[in-house]
Order: sequence, then structure tokens, then C-alpha cells
Amino acid sequence: MTDLPQTMKAMVLMGHGDLDQYHWHEDWPAPTPGPDDVLIKVGACGLNNTDVNTRSGWYSKAVDEATTGGAYGEINEDDPTWGGAPLTFPRIQGADAVGRVVAVGANGDQSIVGKRVMIDGWVRDWSDPHNMDKTGYYGSEKDGGYAEYTMADYRDVAVVESDLSDAELATFQCSYTTAEGMLVRANVGEGDTVLIPGASGGVGGALIQLAKRRGARVIAMASEAKHADVQKSGPDVLLPRSPEDLRAALGDEKITVVADIVGGSIWPQLIDILERGGRYTCSGAIAGPMVELDLRTFYLRDLTLTGSTIIPTHVFRDVVGYIERGEVKPMLAETFPLSEYRQAQTAFIEKRHTGNIVVLP
Repeated sequence: MTDLPQTMKAMVLMGHGDLDQYHWHEDWPAPTPGPDDVLIKVGACGLNNTDVNTRSGWYSKAVDEATTGGAYGEINEDDPTWGGAPLTFPRIQGADAVGRVVAVGANGDQSIVGKRVMIDGWVRDWSDPHNMDKTGYYGSEKDGGYAEYTMADYRDVAVVESDLSDAELATFQCSYTTAEGMLVRANVGEGDTVLIPGASGGVGGALIQLAKRRGARVIAMASEAKHADVQKSGPDVLLPRSPEDLRAALGDEKITVVADIVGGSIWPQLIDILERGGRYTCSGAIAGPMVELDLRTFYLRDLTLTGSTIIPTHVFRDVVGYIERGEVKPMLAETFPLSEYRQAQTAFIEKRHTGNIVVLP
């Protein structure tokens, strides 16, 4: 490997807090690949909630409010990240990177040099890849894609053959693997009716497409101003974001699965409308993490509640296959130059769009 870049442009997070913790650099040291690494020239990188929540410290148990995107008055020093451990700064975030391979270490496949790849958001210990306690997140425990160049283990990348643009491909990794992981945990299939709160976001739209792909009936909940855009993902029924009486709004629909990334005040109703033997799966709490559960509802109706964060190792490559076969479609809302990342994250926080926001180095 010769003539590798020595410096690069990068958006660097210097600590927990507000958006001013992001610093733009035009001469940041470029990563140097080791024997198991792939060096990638980034073409595009999508935003996701982990970027916002990690920067703000929302994951800390000292925070009990909804995701705001602003700095919090107090976060615990020992649990400010998704994994409940301190983060090392400075850090380059960005888990949804797409780009071309520039160089491959000695242990990797040299034939992928020059090819376009997607990066798995989960950083595995490949001596023990199924061990969740040894799994990190790209752009959190390891530098990510908000830079001209990024680096990943060769086992964490997949060549993707697609006519989609880099920006379109950058909408898939976090949203679609998170959604697919939730549906895997809930064992969704034909005969299920899946209720999806927060369906206007990236994960919500992915849940619609992927649940339909599995043969399920889908009922989506979103603000009425976004219904036309949400309808493009193909739900069978669209409801308002927060019906006053969810049971009445559902009519005769029998909900076997709730796939939730919202939480908040509507949460008890989501549990109450599940059929006997129903499954609730969760991968977020953007409307608030503190909820009330009547344990009688839980056990008397034989419900199953599953959390979903670290996905099985096959899910990323499954999603790449869905993309290549045209079984899912991208939801690209807007692109920003990487140098304007603060503006991009503001637009993401304010939920100005249906779908995903992507930055371009």
C-alpha cells in the first residue's frame, strides 16, 4: 500500500454537549490501515439518532426526557453512550458510510480495491463475533464516516452492486439494519399485523418496507402532514401520529406486533392493543424513555417484549442483498456538504423531512 493519504477533511466531535462540539478540520490525520483493514474514500454518509444521542449524552441514565438534540444539564460520566461506557474523544462519528476501496491490508481481499462498499455499523470482535459484550458501534467506539476517508475491518464491509447513488445507498445501513433486526427479534411473517409508530422517520419507513417484504400487514402512524410521503413506503393503513384513542382508531384491526422506536406517553396504549401472544419490539425512545407498564397486561396476555440494538451478524449482508435485488428502496430526503454538518444535524433533529439526511464529503 503506497501513496496513501496523509491528511483529510473531517468533522470531529470533541466532547458531549451542543452542536458547537463539532469542529471542522481540513488537515486531520488520515487513518493508516493495518493488516485486517480496508481504507475507503467516503462518497456519502447518512445521519442517524445515535449520532445525536451520543453527542448530547442522552443515553445517560441521568437523562429521563425525550430526545431534544440539545445539551443536557447533567449526564453521568460513566454511561453517556449507547453501550453505557465513556467515549474517547476526539471522535469522528458517522455509521452509514458508503465509498470506494482505496487499499486493503495484507489479510483482506485485494480484488475489492476500487469497488464500492457499504460498512456494517457494528464493529465485531472477529475472534468471538457473536459476543454482544465485545461489539462496538462504528462512529462511536471506532472512528466513522464523517470524513474524506474512513477505515473498517475487511470483514465489516460488503461490496454492493447497484445503480443507486452513494447518497441513496447511505440511507440504508442504520435505518434498514435496525428495522430488520427488530423484525428478526419479533419473528415477523405472514399472518402478522404490525403497528409502526413514528413511521415517517428512516427506521419507520424501513420497518414498513421490510415488514411488507415478509408478508405482514402494516399499519403506520405518522403526523398527517407527512402521510403522502409515508404512503410511498407502502403501508396498508395510515393513522395519525398520536390518536386520542388508539383502540378506536384501529377499529377491527388485530395487532400481533408493535415495532416501536418512539416510546413516550402513548406507550401504554401500544401494549394494551396487542393481541394475546403478541410481540413488542423496541429500538428507540425518541418521545421519551420513561414509560409505565401494567404487569398484569404483560403476563395475562402472554406478551413478549424484546429490545433490539446489536443485530445478528447476518442482518447487514441480508440488507445488502435486498438492495441489490431491488426489494427495498431508498428514502433520501436531503443532502448537505460535510462542512455543513451542524446544519444537517439541525434539520435531522427538527424532523423537517420524511426519510434520511445524508452528508457528502
